[in-house]
Parts: sequence; C-alpha cells; structure tokens
Amino acid sequence: MAESVRRGPDGRTAGTGRDFAETPGDHSASDAAGALILAACVVWSLISAAGRETRPEGVLLALLAVAAGFACGRICGTLLPVATAGGVALVALLLALAWRHGMPGATAAADLAPGQTGAAAALLVLAAGAACCAAAAAGRGPWRTVLRLLALGTAGASLALGSVAGFAAALGVLVCSLAATRTRRRLLGLTGLALVAGLIVGTSWAVAEDALPEGLTVSLEGQLTRNRVDLWQDAARLAERHPVLGIGPGRFDELSPTAQQSLGSDGKPHSALWQQAAEQGGVGVVLLGAAFGWLLYALWRSPRSTAVVLTAGATLTALAALASVGNALSFTPVTAGAGLLAGLASARRPIGVGVPGGPGGPHGKSGQDGRCGAGTSCGTGTSCGTGASCGAGAPRDPGARESVRPRPGSPRTADAGGRG
Repeated sequence: MAESVRRGPDGRTAGTGRDFAETPGDHSASDAAGALILAACVVWSLISAAGRETRPEGVLLALLAVAAGFACGRICGTLLPVATAGGVALVALLLALAWRHGMPGATAAADLAPGQTGAAAALLVLAAGAACCAAAAAGRGPWRTVLRLLALGTAGASLALGSVAGFAAALGVLVCSLAATRTRRRLLGLTGLALVAGLIVGTSWAVAEDALPEGLTVSLEGQLTRNRVDLWQDAARLAERHPVLGIGPGRFDELSPTAQQSLGSDGKPHSALWQQAAEQGGVGVVLLGAAFGWLLYALWRSPRSTAVVLTAGATLTALAALASVGNALSFTPVTAGAGLLAGLASARRPIGVGVPGGPGGPHGKSGQDGRCGAGTSCGTGTSCGTGASCGAGAPRDPGARESVRPRPGSPRTADAGGRG
C-alpha cells in the first residue's frame, strides 16, 4: 500500500524544497476569495458613486477586464500554457510598439493622455513577464533561449520608447526569472515581492504627505516631476476631506486645481493608490490592496513550478510599481493582460500530466528531469519520493519473471524451505 506524501502549504512536499502536485480544494479557495474581492470592489464603486454625478464606468471596465483575463488565462493555461504565454508576449509587444502614440482602450478623456507612455511601458513589462513564464514552462531546449531573448528585447524596446522606469522594470522581471529557477521556497519569494510593492506604495504616500527628508524629496520630485507631485497632494487633501466614501469615481478632474490648470491633463492623479484614496476613500484603498494580495495568494497555491510562479509574481509587482507612479491601470489592455498572466501562472497542470498513462504520471513518461512526480505510485507497490527516480518508465525484460510470494503449506513452500 502506497504511503501518502504530506504536502506543505507553500506548494511543496514537507521537508523538501521541491514543488508538489496540486492539492484538491486549492483552486476553489483562491477562486472564492477572488470572486468575493472583485465583487466587493464592484459594490463599493457603486456605493461611492451613489447620489452624485460620477463616472464609475472606468472602474467597472477595469474589473471586468481583470476577471475576463484571469478566466481566459486559466483555460488557456490548462490547454496550451507555453504557446499561450508566448502569444501574449508577442501581442503585448506589438501593442506597445504600434500604439505608442495612442493606447487603445484608454479611459482618459484626452486624445493623447500623458500616461500613455507609462501604459506602453506596462505592456512591455507584461510582454517580458509572459516571455519569461513561457521560458520557465518550456523546459530545457532552444525555445527557452529564444523566449528569454524576446524578454530582453522588450526591455530594450522600453528604452527606445524613452521609459527608463519601464526598462528597469522589464529587466528586473528577467533577472527575477533567472533567479527563480534556483529558488525552492516560493512563499519567501512572494513575501519579498509583496514587501517591495509595499515599499513603493509607502514611498509615494510619503512624497505626497511631504514626510521625507528635504534632500530625498527634491531628488524624487526631479524624477517624478513637480506636476505629478502636485496631483498627489491634491488627491491627499481630497482623501482627508472624504476619508470613507471619497469624492466618487471619475470626479478627480473636477475637484483638483492642478488637473484643471495643467495643459493636456487627463484628469487623473497618475497613481492608482491616490486615485483610489481620493475617489473611493480608505475602503477603496483596502480593496485595491486586497486584490493584489489575492493575486499573490493564487500564485502561492498554484500547482505550477516555482519558477513560473515567481516570474509571474515579479511581473505583477513591477506593474504595481508602475501603477503607483502612473495611470497604467486606466488602460484596458494592461488590466486584461495582468489578469491573463495571473491566470496562466495559476492554471491547473496541462491535460494528461500527472494521470496514469500521461506525461509525468504513473506508468507513463517521466518528468522533464527524468524523475517521477511527487508522491505518485510507480507500480512497485511503494510511493516515490519527491523527485526520486523509480524507473517506472524503463522497459521491462520480457523474460523476467515477477517474484510471487508462495502461500504457507503449499508444495512450493516446502521445496523453498528444504527438507527436514
């Protein structure tokens, strides 16, 4: 009788550093949490818009794009994970290059919004992350090198578009993907990514509240521009006056003096954090953080490899950093792409993997490293350890005879024991 292998909560076998097969109920828990959080975001945006002349359509469209992208990623990730991730990388790259002077799906009112360069950089970060996820899932071979070169090319395209922040974010995703191949504890990696996102958000908050030392504030203002800092400070004052409900979705351009006086302004504070704080109050900020935490939780419970999980987590963290200093989340391709990438990285294993007769399953092919999956029975009567080689897929000698334990009292038993 095969022993059951104990699973750790971070997606690994207890006592080892390797990933483990999917545990029943993991997807149901993360899916239920995601559905509740997205539903709460929808309800709260409608509550904050009630009784006032507001425009909640942009928020609802962004939430719909995330949900639809996540569902499509789950489906396509189960069927064709590598091909889908590679296709997403190419589409995001072409969108960023083709529409660098005008992003499709923009919710900004101006024909040429100042945040469109940031949206193009976000698409390039998505392209780099999708290419790295495809490379991590492709296994060893020429395709892994080609996909990583594609990710490096997207980082270079960010420089061509004049976005140093986009170049740094895309290059950071590539470096994290290379480091993730040698990382065994996904929980530690995801925790570190969450801390990085929190540090960036806290810095933007400190800049708006003028809580940093003078020298550091002047240095950051030079990078962020004085106009952006003024927009953040307007959002901070509006959030202080309306701490719970906010001023309502889509009303920042009406109540911000800086937005009204700026030429070519798109009416947004160029920060997802401050836009939520000003338009939907403190509850909106909490829901925004909960949505990001849900994506990381779904990646933590993902049955995919740690390399794919951490690469997707690094990409989402880079997008969160860009959204903290820009209005990248105001563009539908960015929000849909973020949901699609999270769905791909948290999808179930491809059909046929880990089942009897399927790739990597019992009595079938071994895994990419020539070993059995964790806890799968190899037909010898015992359970294989994590990554233990059992020779389940090795050919048998046709002339070999299986050993049979004779029954007590039979003539064969007597002969085997000898006379006397």
